[in-house]
Amino acid sequence: MHPEIVKIMSVVNQIKQAAASSIQALYGASVLPEQVLVNQTKPEFEGDYTVVLFAFVKTLKKSPEQLGKELGDFLVSNHPALFSSYHLVKGFLNLTIPEAYWSEKLLDSYANSCYGFAPLNGNKVMVEYSSPNTNKPLHLGHLRNNFLGRSIAEILKATGNEVVKTCIVNDRGIHICKSMIAWQRYANGATPASTGMKGDHFVGDYYVKFNDAYKAEITELKAKGLSEELAEKEAPIMKEAQQMLLDWEAGKPEVIQLWKEMNGWVYEGFDTTYKRIGTDFDKIYYESNTYLLGKDLVDKGLNQNVFYQKEDQSVWIDLTGDGLDEKLVRRKDGTSVYITQDIGLAEQKQKEFNAQQSIYVVGDEQNYHFKVLKLICQKLQLPSADGIYHLSYGMVELPTGKMKSREGTVVDADDLVDEMIRIAREKTEELGKVNDFTEEERVALYDTIGLGALKFFLLRVDPKKKMIFNPEESIDFHGFTGPFIQYTYARISSILRKLQYNTDTKLTLDTVNTFSPLEKELMVALEQFPETLQDAAKEQDPSKVAIYIYNIAKIFSSFYAEHSIANAESTAKQQLRIMLSVLTATTIKNGMEVLGIKVPERM
Repeated sequence: MHPEIVKIMSVVNQIKQAAASSIQALYGASVLPEQVLVNQTKPEFEGDYTVVLFAFVKTLKKSPEQLGKELGDFLVSNHPALFSSYHLVKGFLNLTIPEAYWSEKLLDSYANSCYGFAPLNGNKVMVEYSSPNTNKPLHLGHLRNNFLGRSIAEILKATGNEVVKTCIVNDRGIHICKSMIAWQRYANGATPASTGMKGDHFVGDYYVKFNDAYKAEITELKAKGLSEELAEKEAPIMKEAQQMLLDWEAGKPEVIQLWKEMNGWVYEGFDTTYKRIGTDFDKIYYESNTYLLGKDLVDKGLNQNVFYQKEDQSVWIDLTGDGLDEKLVRRKDGTSVYITQDIGLAEQKQKEFNAQQSIYVVGDEQNYHFKVLKLICQKLQLPSADGIYHLSYGMVELPTGKMKSREGTVVDADDLVDEMIRIAREKTEELGKVNDFTEEERVALYDTIGLGALKFFLLRVDPKKKMIFNPEESIDFHGFTGPFIQYTYARISSILRKLQYNTDTKLTLDTVNTFSPLEKELMVALEQFPETLQDAAKEQDPSKVAIYIYNIAKIFSSFYAEHSIANAESTAKQQLRIMLSVLTATTIKNGMEVLGIKVPERM
């Protein structure tokens, strides 16, 4: 445990506890803190936080006014360190937190570089993400998956969980054989090294070549009088791919050799992209090693009457009672299906890591699959079953529309990252603020801005929603973007440098210091950071962190526009504003860090 990471109870949770215990003391009614609804007070009303009373009116047989007055009086007189006054508006009890509370909070927090992070809680979580196919390079959809998976892992880590990041690589099957057949037909022995191409792009090109040849053969067969359906089955190139899959399964040495070589090229390419976008894993599983898992579980399920066998020897599970349908778990020829492999892998991962929760970051087209997976695991009474969680996300499109990989019109991840860095360079040079940077510093900065813009834009949207990614819009130094937040951080760093502030600088705070409205607004918002991280972890939604950090940057900009730090009206005010600036910078840095985004000291 990091020495600076200590458990802090948020002001909202303190209010909930105080309100619940006060209702118990006043009326003898048992109320849990989580039953108390607390919101930030609307700006047009007096107060900081509001307790909503309507939920208790009926059970306590009190009018909202009477309940509000009695509870307000009790809270202020029994919790003076937390409440200085209250203001009642119908069923809304608006509470004012004393200035001393905020001063103390600021003094305790500003120098803590781990502000917002929680100590270890003994819980272990596994996050599986990325899961690429080895027949093509990563694309825009993979980027949303990678950024979501990694940020959820980091948010869970920041909130005290031990996290294991995993990936399952789909390295076998007909799609790989298609690239292999096309390479045999058309490559003349070419390799990524001989062509100067990145390995995943090289292999991806042969997947596209396969489909082009397949279409041409279908057209040819149809011209000879075959139906579309028959032409698709009889096309020679498809038959060759199917034969290759059989040869692979039979372990034919030359097929296995080519398969290993071509997958090796792809992994080298993936590694380059992963490193570039900041993706990493603690454990990588390969489908070629896991596709036979789960076979014994089918027998176990038959013995337990969880599964049943049809006359043709195929094995099924009937989920109609759970609102789903019947699902095949073993084909009549004894081979397993995807769901069987996933059940087997879920069991293996549980034995290996013993995690309480297993999160799968997979697109929403797989919603049904994961409902079935969880249900089957529960019915088989696997220890991992209840912890299975599908973090489902919507498709990501460009303003020009959808992406498809078979036609070779996919939005390539590497190309997109290059484009983002190019736009970052262009827009930064337009502002003319990097003239004193060395070339090395500039390259690093454009990389930080370009990738930051890409990640933030893909993470600022609720994962469940479909989204349209607009590269130009994502690198706007003034909007709801990563670069705006990065600019705010760099600006604070510059202010602190000019004031010669460093981590050894000792600051003091007059505890009777009065906060201006903007200073207080910033402090109240900063206090919510640990709770925001907890909320994002509970909802498995990084957009909550992205939106929060953007709001912090906005509030700081308003505060700084109104209040000078260097020329503050008194030493006490200057120290207060330096502390607020330091805590804002730490909050932005830590918030962006869990999103996988770097913040530059200069910009």
